[in-house]
Amino acid sequence: MDQHPQRPLRADARRNREKILAAAVRVFAAEGVEAHLERIAKEAGVGSATLYRNFPTREALVEAVYRNEVAQLCDAAPNLLATKPPFEALRSWTRLFLDYVTTKYGMIDALRAIAARGNNPYGHSREMIQDALSTLMEACATAGTIRTDITPTDMVAALEGIALTSASPEQRQQAERLLDLTLDGLQPRP
Repeated sequence: MDQHPQRPLRADARRNREKILAAAVRVFAAEGVEAHLERIAKEAGVGSATLYRNFPTREALVEAVYRNEVAQLCDAAPNLLATKPPFEALRSWTRLFLDYVTTKYGMIDALRAIAARGNNPYGHSREMIQDALSTLMEACATAGTIRTDITPTDMVAALEGIALTSASPEQRQQAERLLDLTLDGLQPRP
């Protein structure tokens, strides 16, 4: 962890960083982590120097993309609950989880290599994801739309199982069917 606090980014620098992260998600998902960084810069509409100023190494970019995807996934839970009924918010969030897994799938080898060197790109991501899912499931339980004997830990395990068997983009339809089956199983028994 950096011991020197970073200055807040200027608005244009923050936008460039966000554009790079969004482009990296698309390029890594399409081409895998070995995609050329210059391709990511071009896709983001920035120069290579801007990319390298923000992310001096491929590993730094991969780790930042991963952390950003986890944050976006977790931040989506309260936003979905504010705009949808609880069960529909949960359903929408599970689709976002698939998007997150698909992105991670394209970067898995790089994430493993980062972890093997002693850095932990995963940090507290599992806990963050479980907390977001807990919020959604608690809202559903309060609304009476899901069973109360299934825990967020159970649901995370089910989502991870779907991810392990259907994480690649070409398996998206199967993954969505498995999610629907899982969500159907959460509904209260008559």
